[in-house]
Amino acid sequence: MGEKVLMKGNEAIGEAAIRAGCQCFFGYPITPQTEVAAYMARKMPRIGRAYVQAESEVSAINMVYGAAGSGVRVMTSSSSPGISLKQEGLSYLAGAELPSVIINIVRGGPGLGGIQPAQSDYFQAVKGGGHGDYRLIVYAPASVQEMVDMIQEAFDVADIYRNPVMVMGDGMMGQMMEPVEFKERAGRPLPEKTWAATGLQGRKKHNVINSLFLAPEECEDHNIKLQAKYREIEQNEVRYELYNCDAKCDLIFVAYGTTARICKSVIKMADREGIKLGLVRPITLWPFPKEAFEKVIDKTEHGFLSVEMSMGQMVEDVALCALGRKPVSHFGRCGGMVPTPKEIYDRVKELIAGGAR
Repeated sequence: MGEKVLMKGNEAIGEAAIRAGCQCFFGYPITPQTEVAAYMARKMPRIGRAYVQAESEVSAINMVYGAAGSGVRVMTSSSSPGISLKQEGLSYLAGAELPSVIINIVRGGPGLGGIQPAQSDYFQAVKGGGHGDYRLIVYAPASVQEMVDMIQEAFDVADIYRNPVMVMGDGMMGQMMEPVEFKERAGRPLPEKTWAATGLQGRKKHNVINSLFLAPEECEDHNIKLQAKYREIEQNEVRYELYNCDAKCDLIFVAYGTTARICKSVIKMADREGIKLGLVRPITLWPFPKEAFEKVIDKTEHGFLSVEMSMGQMVEDVALCALGRKPVSHFGRCGGMVPTPKEIYDRVKELIAGGAR
């Protein structure tokens, strides 16, 4: 075991990215993720790497496009409205198959919303907030340590699949302080970046980074190629946690990030009163862990309760996984309100008493 250090989530993200070999960071300040950019501003120039505070989020994501096209590891970070401004660039990155890491520390919305934590960017992240048929790989950490580990994993996965990867945590994850260990990692085998725009370097033709296909046949072929890659990601990169699902449950929560931690507290409360609850915690929001539901569908008496800091976004994917075989309900707080264990537990008792219908 290495030495643990107490760090704020946002600063731990920056340190993890540096240790993962991030060479360039482009960003713009917005609460509650500003400390990511501030940390990178302090550290990156000292170690000979590039930090640029762009004039806007739109500029920042296009700088990411340029750096990623040259084959270097690059990251940007923002919070909900800023991520909205980056959506065109994210579609371009996916279309041009450029590996990159995007951090979203989510705040309340819609619109300017507020600076308190929320999970209401789920649709934007996993359904594609930009244009076209594309996907981001989306990680949802539930602790500062997991956030650190996922940042390092995100860079590898981005390189392996030539795809942008988002690490999405709510504002509480970014602002909380927890002990973290920066573990030595062997890393995954990575492909050589023979596609990068780095000059001829002995090649007969320049590499060209592009997502423009004027001929519809070519554009369709490119989309089919991307979809084949996404199916491969779905086969290989799904991650989730099953908590307390080893035996028959009265009800099973589905929650990620901060709300998953709260649900674990509710599980302990319920256990003292003889109510058995479980938890499916998606770690990848896309690809969504459909297989987890097949493992537990017969273990829940009253179905699933999707607990979210939103008005009900992930619950749609939970319902698709349940396919009508078990009831699916939703409990959410929004606008920056964080659900308490008591109010979640009260909802559980209502569902059990009413047959979860």
